[in-house]
Amino acid sequence: MAAGLPAGVRSIAIVAGSTAVIYLFLIVLLRLFGRRQLGQLTVIDLVVVLTLGSAVETAMIHGDVSLPAGLASAATLLVLNRILTVTFLHSERLRHLVGGGPVLLVHEGSPVDEHLRRVGMTHTDLQEALRARGYRSAGECQEAILETDGTVSVIPRTKQGPTTR
Repeated sequence: MAAGLPAGVRSIAIVAGSTAVIYLFLIVLLRLFGRRQLGQLTVIDLVVVLTLGSAVETAMIHGDVSLPAGLASAATLLVLNRILTVTFLHSERLRHLVGGGPVLLVHEGSPVDEHLRRVGMTHTDLQEALRARGYRSAGECQEAILETDGTVSVIPRTKQGPTTR
């Protein structure tokens, strides 16, 4: 940082820099630890998210509980989020790197155990997601896919073959 800046400006710049580093760190860390269905967070997942917020809050503002420090931290988060959103629109490679791609959970009526483990889902989680979409079991699904937004899409099995004209 430039030592010639006034103390207030320097303090705000430190808060903004710390916030940016923590934001990017959390994105990378959360990506490495996999994803679950975002729409169906468990109690443990919710506690982790809340605790993360509390754990990093003091580090982001360096103990400076003033209004300008809070505003600088919030503005930094919003600006970085906007920059990443625009960047993802223009870079499919970066979007895939951070967000991952869809993951096949059920193939031809059978759960794909390796993929379930990779995304941190149990068979119980899968059954719950399928029931929420009106299916009693994986056997009723041709495919079930965990989308990048955390939802599960289901392609039902058909009892008849493809129709020909």
